Amino acid sequence: MTEHTSSTTTRAADAAPTTPSRGGGASLFTPAPGAAPMWRMVASQARMELRVMLRHGEQFLLTMVIPVLLLVGFSLTSVLDVGPGPRVDALTPGVLALAVMSTSFTGLAIGTGFERRYGVLKRLGATPLSRFGLLAAKTLAVLGVQAIQIALLCTVALALGWSPDPDPAGVLSAVALVLLATAAFSSLGLLMAGTLRAEATLAGANLVYVLMLGLGGVLFPTSSFPAPLEQAASLLPVTALSSGLRTVLADGSLPGWGAFAVLAVWALVCGLLASRLFRWE
Repeated sequence: MTEHTSSTTTRAADAAPTTPSRGGGASLFTPAPGAAPMWRMVASQARMELRVMLRHGEQFLLTMVIPVLLLVGFSLTSVLDVGPGPRVDALTPGVLALAVMSTSFTGLAIGTGFERRYGVLKRLGATPLSRFGLLAAKTLAVLGVQAIQIALLCTVALALGWSPDPDPAGVLSAVALVLLATAAFSSLGLLMAGTLRAEATLAGANLVYVLMLGLGGVLFPTSSFPAPLEQAASLLPVTALSSGLRTVLADGSLPGWGAFAVLAVWALVCGLLASRLFRWE
């Protein structure tokens, strides 16, 4: 019995992983448990969020199909008065703004709201991933979907005869507008999803989507509105984005600082509120 126990102990000791010691001998491997660096956790969560968003049928319809149908339908018909010039040139900037809003606000708010209801976020809250890390990961996933959206919409618009001619400064301005708008819409969507019930988030996000579609200068400029309504609409993030993109892509000039300021204020205020008030359950 003693011999059997001794041989078993010897084999277990021989099978244990060892690492060379400083003196040239061998020492037992010492595990070092701990959380991964924040950037690695955010990157991993962002990849997972991107896969979920691309596999979700309803979000795919909202983010991909509806903007394409609006662009094609209103470019080929004269239902809306979009002013002089090719219809696709006037419509494409607004539809791009709508695509950014549908992904970074409506789809994100609804998806996150139901994740919170089903307990997904509660389980994430038990991991080392912080609220800031979750918000950053979801925003990065949104940017990935938007890259696909913009490429698809630009391809469809070019096939319809779209002929933008922005200079390098205009391209950089358009990219900056999209990034600021993504931060603003994502923060607003996550603020709603992290503080309201899932059903309230669903209703509220769709209501805001419809209101911004009608009042945000997406399909036609807000200059056709009465003066008080035009001034109020100019403070909306989708108006700042659509008007800024229209200035770059349709007019060939640089947008004013007002569009950047509106988006920056929305991103800052909603981001601070979301980081403080977002609840895991």
